Amino acid sequence: MKILIASKIHAHFMEEMQKAGYECEVNILKNSEELEPLIADYQGIVVNSRFIIGKELIDKAKQLKFLARIGSGMESIDTAYLEQKGIRWFNSPEGNRQAVGEHTLGLLLNLLNKINIADKQVRKGLWIREANRGTEISGKTIGIIGYGNMGSAFARCLNGFDANVFAYDKYKSGYSDEFVCAKTMDEIFEQADVVSMHVPLTEETHYLVDDSFINSFRKNIYIINTSRGKVLNTSDLVANMKNGKVLGVALDVLEYESQSFEKIGLEKFPEPMQYLIQAENVILTPHIAGWTVESNVKHAQVLAEKFFKAGF
Repeated sequence: MKILIASKIHAHFMEEMQKAGYECEVNILKNSEELEPLIADYQGIVVNSRFIIGKELIDKAKQLKFLARIGSGMESIDTAYLEQKGIRWFNSPEGNRQAVGEHTLGLLLNLLNKINIADKQVRKGLWIREANRGTEISGKTIGIIGYGNMGSAFARCLNGFDANVFAYDKYKSGYSDEFVCAKTMDEIFEQADVVSMHVPLTEETHYLVDDSFINSFRKNIYIINTSRGKVLNTSDLVANMKNGKVLGVALDVLEYESQSFEKIGLEKFPEPMQYLIQAENVILTPHIAGWTVESNVKHAQVLAEKFFKAGF
């Protein structure tokens, strides 16, 4: 079996493949257009978020037996058509779930304790204490939307903070444990102080967080999004920040990101993004929640394990 490594992955994956007798070729490609003339020559390919793998490209993969996606989201890959063609696919959300859980906790701590604001002030020689009085996680109700690898990792990271951790997952049941209590969405709307998004991007979740969603919460809330940018409608978010319904927001993902998540997709920021940049109650990070030294290794380990478990 010839495997094309089209995206950067830790050497562990290639080492494991070569130990098992597979031939790996490293050819780091920019996009699907560069992959198209090559895909017919390989039985396996390894890609990341920058590649759109649709029916037309899959039809050209005459020998393809498996596709490995480094990371979690599969919104740019037609997995149903891969399965229809008998092609196995793997992703590696287990590889960066701890990283995402810890980063989300860091965003929450920063948001509630105004760490980013105080840091900037001290660097300017300003020593302002009362205005930077923080809020404790203890006693708060944290609503986690989506209880897969990332949502459950965040719940575990919250253990020990004495918070009420609720979760809603439309496609799961019976997952209450010592870390989380499964709730209906209406119960989260009624009780949550903080809502953290951990859902994949699908037609169902596109702009899930909009004006109606935000105003379904009884309390004024904090919002965290480390899932996908287009899960949240930025214009609606900003409108509710201006009227006080949203007390603060932490975003590791933006709806203005490029397909590969490597840059902001627009040369000029639209008005809602300009507001977020200027607002002090906003924390922004460049899609790095799952981007750790450890997760880099884990992604390769997870994909290799799934490959061999599948019987190749």
